[in-house]
Amino acid sequence: MANTQGPEGNYDPAGSTQMFRAFVDDPQSTSRQAAPAGPRIGLIVGVIVAVAVVAVVAWLALK
Repeated sequence: MANTQGPEGNYDPAGSTQMFRAFVDDPQSTSRQAAPAGPRIGLIVGVIVAVAVVAVVAWLALK
């Protein structure tokens, strides 16, 4: 992390803000964070199906 204090010990509050804005405005940062929704939706559907199968098996076992 960058040292935002000068040799006099004065803190520069604009330094961290400028670094944050440069990070937010970076076009590569948004493309790295965008994950495809396909695998996530498949995982959610798989978990729901697994829970439903376990529920049916438990209901049949207790019947």
